[in-house]
Amino acid sequence: MFLNYLKEFSVKKRLKNSLLNVKRSFSLGDIKTVGVIVDQSHFANTKSLLDELRANGILKENISLLLFKGDKNVDFEIETVKLTSGNLDWKGQIKSEKVKKFIARDFDLLLSYYEVEKAILLVVTHESGAKFKVGFANIDKRLNDFMINTNQGNYKVFVQELFRYLKILNKI
Repeated sequence: MFLNYLKEFSVKKRLKNSLLNVKRSFSLGDIKTVGVIVDQSHFANTKSLLDELRANGILKENISLLLFKGDKNVDFEIETVKLTSGNLDWKGQIKSEKVKKFIARDFDLLLSYYEVEKAILLVVTHESGAKFKVGFANIDKRLNDFMINTNQGNYKVFVQELFRYLKILNKI
């Protein structure tokens, strides 16, 4: 338990230091492919969140899901990758090949749907090759291009605000 806390602290410190030099470029393309990172230890309505995305015009074959501590028995009908704390080493590098593939994908939009700063989730968001990153306002501001100020339980408000601003930004 203490070693996990120490590893979490160490990785967060490395990540925060690497975020000091981050320069993000703003992409002007349309949103077609979406990557979604969900912390299921704090949010159980993942299927409803995905349904909201589909209801707003995102095709299910264009959505990829990365679940932290996800339920193994749920079928989301889309590409799903499971993530655990064991997928992260002490240097803050991802060990799982499936997670590395998710990170390497060039998503048009990455939704970081978590409110609690866990080292592994922060690393995945930071290393992602997504063109436009969206997350919650209480997460480190340097990780995302756009932040929505709501809580994790209000997934309908989150998606509604997301698509409202995507229309303003001419991304959909």
